[in-house]
Amino acid sequence: QVQFVESGGGLVQPGGSLRLSCVASGFSFHAYAIGWFRQAPGKEREGVLCISSSDDITYYTAGVNGRFTISRDNAKNTAYLQMNSLNPEDTAVYYCAASDLCSGYRYYYSSWGQGTQVTVSS
Repeated sequence: QVQFVESGGGLVQPGGSLRLSCVASGFSFHAYAIGWFRQAPGKEREGVLCISSSDDITYYTAGVNGRFTISRDNAKNTAYLQMNSLNPEDTAVYYCAASDLCSGYRYYYSSWGQGTQVTVSS
C-alpha cells in the first residue's frame, strides 16, 4: 500500500532553516511527481511546490520561490524540502504526496502521510 512518512519538522526561529524528508513506499517512486503541501490552523491544505519525475520544479505558493527548494533521491524513495529564511507565515503541518503529474491541487493526490509540524517563532 502507498505510504508516506514525513519528518524533519520542528521549532525554528524566524530566519532559520529546516530540511524536511518524505520517505515513500508502495509504488514506483521514480515514475511519479512528488508534491509538498502545507496546512496552517484553520486554513485549507495548499500546494507549496512539486518536482516531476523528470526533476522539473513548479512553485505554487507565493513567496517561497528563492527560499524553498525541492529535490528527490529515487534510489532512496525520498523527497526533500529545503526551507530557508523561514518566517512565522510558514508555520503549518507539511505533507508530501505523489501524483502522475505535478499539480497544486490536493485533489490530484490520493494518499497522504501524517505530516510534520513546522513552527516558526521567536
